[in-house]
Parts: sequence; C-alpha cells; structure tokens
Amino acid sequence: MSVLGACQCQCIRAAAVGARLVSTGETMADQEDNVTIPGYSRLLQMDPYLKPYERDFKRRYELLQKQLLQLEEAEGGFDLFTRSYKTFGVQRRPDNSLFFKEWAPAAEALFLTGDFNNWDKFSHPYTKKEFGKWELILPPKHDKSPAVDHNTKLKVVVHTKEGKRLYRISPWAKYVIKEEKSVIYDWVHWDPPQPYIQIHPRPKKPTSLRIYEAHVGIASPEGKIASYTNFTINVLPRIKDLGYNCIQLMAVMEHAYYASFGYQITSFFAASSRYGTPDELKQLIDVAHSLGILVLLDVVHSHASKNTEDGLNQFDGSDSCFFHSPPRGEHSLWDSRLFNYSSWEVLRFLLSNLRWWMEEYRFDGFRFDGITSMLYHHHGIGTGFSGDYSEYFGLQVDEDSLVYLMLSNHILHTLYPDCITIAEDVSGMPALCRGVEEGGLGFDYRLAMAIPDKWIQILKELKDEDWNIGNIVHTLTNRRYGENCVAYAESHDQALVGDKSLAFWLMDKEMYTNMSSMIPMTPIIDRGMQLHKMIRLLTHGLGGEGYLNFMGNEFGHPEWLDFPREGNNQSYHYARRQFNLVDMDHLRYCQLYAFDRDMNRTEDKYGWLAAPPAFVSAKHEEDKVIVFDRANVLFIFNFHPSKSFQDYRVAVEVPGKYKIKLDSDAVQYGGHGRLDHNTEFFTEPLPFTRTASRKGEKYLAERTTGLLSWRLLKGNSMK
Repeated sequence: MSVLGACQCQCIRAAAVGARLVSTGETMADQEDNVTIPGYSRLLQMDPYLKPYERDFKRRYELLQKQLLQLEEAEGGFDLFTRSYKTFGVQRRPDNSLFFKEWAPAAEALFLTGDFNNWDKFSHPYTKKEFGKWELILPPKHDKSPAVDHNTKLKVVVHTKEGKRLYRISPWAKYVIKEEKSVIYDWVHWDPPQPYIQIHPRPKKPTSLRIYEAHVGIASPEGKIASYTNFTINVLPRIKDLGYNCIQLMAVMEHAYYASFGYQITSFFAASSRYGTPDELKQLIDVAHSLGILVLLDVVHSHASKNTEDGLNQFDGSDSCFFHSPPRGEHSLWDSRLFNYSSWEVLRFLLSNLRWWMEEYRFDGFRFDGITSMLYHHHGIGTGFSGDYSEYFGLQVDEDSLVYLMLSNHILHTLYPDCITIAEDVSGMPALCRGVEEGGLGFDYRLAMAIPDKWIQILKELKDEDWNIGNIVHTLTNRRYGENCVAYAESHDQALVGDKSLAFWLMDKEMYTNMSSMIPMTPIIDRGMQLHKMIRLLTHGLGGEGYLNFMGNEFGHPEWLDFPREGNNQSYHYARRQFNLVDMDHLRYCQLYAFDRDMNRTEDKYGWLAAPPAFVSAKHEEDKVIVFDRANVLFIFNFHPSKSFQDYRVAVEVPGKYKIKLDSDAVQYGGHGRLDHNTEFFTEPLPFTRTASRKGEKYLAERTTGLLSWRLLKGNSMK
C-alpha cells in the first residue's frame, strides 16, 4: 500500500453409506458413536473447542448420509432427483405431446385451463397418482404442433376437499408475467421455437473472489425498471473495467412485490419478467462468461411469499403442502411462509430449483439468503449471539434445515466442482464453511456481516479523533480460521432507505453541490473522499478472503436506495443507479471509481485475498496508524484527522526494496499528490517492536523482521 497522509491509506463426494440394523437396547447415542466423519479430525485440528460437540456433528452427518442413501434407493440417486424440473410442471415430449405433473396432496381434483381450451375449467382433468401426484397428457394438435402455444396463459384449477375452487400457478412455472393493470401474476407457457443457446464456457473458479453485487432493475440512471439487455450492454463492461470477476445478481427469482428487493419469492423457477425474457437473462450470463466473469444467483430458500393465487402458499388448498403448518410454518417478522425441509417433495422442489438455475441458465453458484433464520428454530428473532459454542448446538438448532443446506452443498459441489456458495449468516455457526466430509455445512464463503455494521456505527457515533483503531482491526480480523469470509464495507443493506451509504454518511448534502473538480474541495468533501477510499482498501486488504461491493457504491453513489411504493408515491427516483455521474469528468465520482478499479487491479496482480490472513504489525491509537502485510504487500494507513508523520518506522515480512504501488492520495483519485512514487524504501534488520495500546506501549514480538522508514501523510493509505 502507499504512504499515508491524514485520512489517507495507501467438494468431495460423501462417503459410501450402508444400511444396518440397530440391535435391541442400542441407543441413539450409541448409533452416533458408531458414525465416522471422514475428515472430522481436520476440523478438530483447526478448532479443538468443537470436541465437546462431536456427537452433534456425527448426528448431522448421519442424517445427511441417510438422506443420500434414501435418494439412491428411492430415486436412483441425487442426480436424477435434482433433475425433477424435467418431469414436473409442463414438459414437451419428442412427439410434441405435453406432459403436466404436479404435487398437490390435499387436493380433491386438479384441472388445467388456459388460452388453449378457451379457459374451460373442467375439460382437462389431471389423473391422480401415488403420493399426492397428479398427471395430465395433452396430445399434439392435428398439425402435430403442441396443444399449448408458446407465450400463452395457463392456470391450474384446484378443487379442495371442502368444495372450494382455487386458481393457481404451477410451482414449477418457468415464466410468469403481470399485465400492466393487474395485481396477480399469470403463468405463461415458455417454449420458444428458437431458444437462446449459450456458447461461452463457465470461467474457472478464481482464487481471489471480487464480487459486484447488482440488481438488474435499478442498473440504469433512468427512473424505470431497467432490463437484462441494458445490463448486458451498459453495465457488464463497467464491471469488467472495474476488475470484479464475479457478479451476485439480486432479485432474479420472480417476486410479485418489487419493493421486497426480491426477498418474497412467488415463482421459484421463473426469472423475473419485469426485466425481460428468460432468453435475455441467458444472454446476460453468456456475455458475462465471455468476459471471464462468474455470475452468482441470490437464492432465497429460507422462506416464501404468502401470496396464494400467484405463489406457493396453499397451493393445494391446505395450510401446509410445501410448508410447515402454522405457527412453525410462518415467520413472524418477515410475514412469510417457512419450508418443511423434512418433506421429500419439498426437498425435490428446492434441490431441483438449485439444479435448474445451474443447468438452464448456467449460473456459477449461489448466495444463500437468510441462513440464520433456517439454522435455528428461533430464526434469530430476539436472539443475540455471543459466540458461546452452546448457542450453535442443541434443541434450538433446526437440523432439518441444517441437513438440507449440507445436502445442497454436497450435491452442488459434487456435480459442479467450481460452484461457489456463499452463506448469509449473522450467528457465526462453526464449520459453516468447512466441507461436509469434515462435518461442516459445505459453504465456500460466509459474509462478514459485522464489518459494514462497524463502519456505519463509527461514522454515526464517533468523531474522527475518537476512532478506536484496535477495535477496527479486531472487527476486520475476527473470523474463524480456515473458513473463508467475503468482506465488504457496505452492501445493498446499507444503501436502503432508512440507512445511508458510506458516501452519504461522510458527505451528505454536499454531494449535491460540491463534487465538482472545477472548484477546491471543501473540508467535508475532502474528508469524505479520502475516508471513502481508505475504508474500502482497509476492508479489501484485511477483512476476508473475498470482497464485495454493491453497484454504484464504488463511485460514492450520492443517494440511498428506495423502491417505488405507496410511501413515496410509487416513485422510481431512488430506484436507479446514476452511472452517468462517472462519465462526467468534471465531477469527483470518476476519481472514486478510478481508485476502486485500481484497487481491484492491484489485488489481481498481488492476490492478497487468496493469501493467508494478514499480520498486523501496528495499530497505534494515538497516531491512528494501521500497518499490516499480506501476500508480500505492505499496507499502511494513517487515519489521523490532522497529523502527518515523517521517518515513521514500520515492520515488513520480507526484507528488501519497496515501492508505492497504490496511493489513495494520488491526484487521479481525488488526493493531494503529496507522495513521490519514485521513492524507493529499503529495509533494515532491526528487532520488531509493536505498538498495541492506546497508551503507546511497545513490546518485542516473537520474530524479527525488516523495518522501513515511511513518510506518513494525514488521511492517506498506501500499498
């Protein structure tokens, strides 16, 4: 990193399983003791404090093995089971006949209606099969074309045992649309004569994951819902230029309420039609792959919308079907339904849903939303997690949900070795990001959710001179060893109305009047610009094994995010990203953009995200200085609001010659250009003393290393 000025910073397949009889008198504990987790010793080596909970790990692993065995015996294995999207819903057969299949265990009768039969409610009954299944075959027309035309509407008519007639969308519907003046979504048969064919191979899984979190609908400066095509043409090139190698697409699974940000799913197999067609989404992903960019889907399997006519709720007329019956099947805060993960057909539906997005659209993995709600019966409501291990085991854990997540990760990583899965969990569940063969849940990364909360808290509550450097470093480094984290300074959560983005916390209303580079920076803009860069680079370098940024925040988007709703007169004014601001050279947004771009490019060159955690050699409270090295790169930050330092000795891991490679004070990034980038810094073999406390006490470290002499400018970061 560069010298600082004040406010400146320079899976493996599961083991084979076999059935066995339990002898009389053999307890459940005895069974668990007989379970062998292949890699459990590796987990204990990393964290011996998990030893008292070995029985819990064995029970979870045994439940997973039983599920896999049952899938093998009943369905021919998980490969066939997770391809159930090829048999449920509607399928066109080689002779152009159409095969319809649904699971509606509580229904008395099922009928199919739609444009094809002039909405006759009784002419096409389904035949009842075993286990609550219903089937219907429609022969082709006289001209041998399918009986239901592409892009025409359908409905399932459900007759309940109570004599009610319900109109439903197939849970497996691939495309649903809402007419302009309608409230309810319609099921549209999607079977284009010439579907889009993706031609570009999936990029290899990167060693350093740099994620651009994006929402297609707001990805335009215009006050409207933007399209997949707009994203492909106008946004993908920006993401490539910025140096991100992965996109996390939000709000793609169809949701009836736009302002839910995609978190109240109604149709799990349908890509949202508000942005365009399924083929246009396929093209977006195909073009991203051509640019070497992976695309992750923000998948919501933690809950579902309560909508009935265009959602899963009460599909067969019962209050259960895909969900637990109330109260267990309802989330009191989210006002949504909760899946019954112990149900065979729910497992079929959800696991096939993951497979569908991987196969049909060729996503590269998933960010699983709301994991904490799934893992615990209390859903995290009114519960604080202190880090005590007893909080992660015992009766409060919903093992049905937990084993579902293990099963999902095992299947995904077995079928797609380069698949990436990320968990959104606030609880800190141990082994969440360890392989299932070790007894873990199998995720590749977890989101480091404490980091953005810490930055917001600091900017809201503390003066610059009161920042606790040690506490900042602790938050950025406080993660489970061996479990990868995605660090971020802010995501969509911090941009939503009710909160403010970091740029807005830093500069507020002056962003509207004083962001011109044609006039001198005001103190507020100067401070805001420098801290915006420093916070990002510090988070990027110290906070995890992956990095995430929410679209627009890389250039300090000047406004929060608010979707059209009754409370704002259905306005789109805040449901957009003003990329046009970056293209105006006389505004300072392009300077923040340039720093974010070069930060990612520098990481791409040196690979600190893929390196072991950093060694922090200084966290000086009085000087407000942070120094650490990672991946043979030295990072130095001076967060002091007014002081610069010269001849400031810092420790390095590798002796030799050092040069500045990234400097937040560089003029092109809106800095003051106070550092000479031609300067070479040489190490000296002196004992390393480390400054740790607010009082400036020093102590000798266990190792000796080279030391450098730097000029530390106030408000600067260097690499």
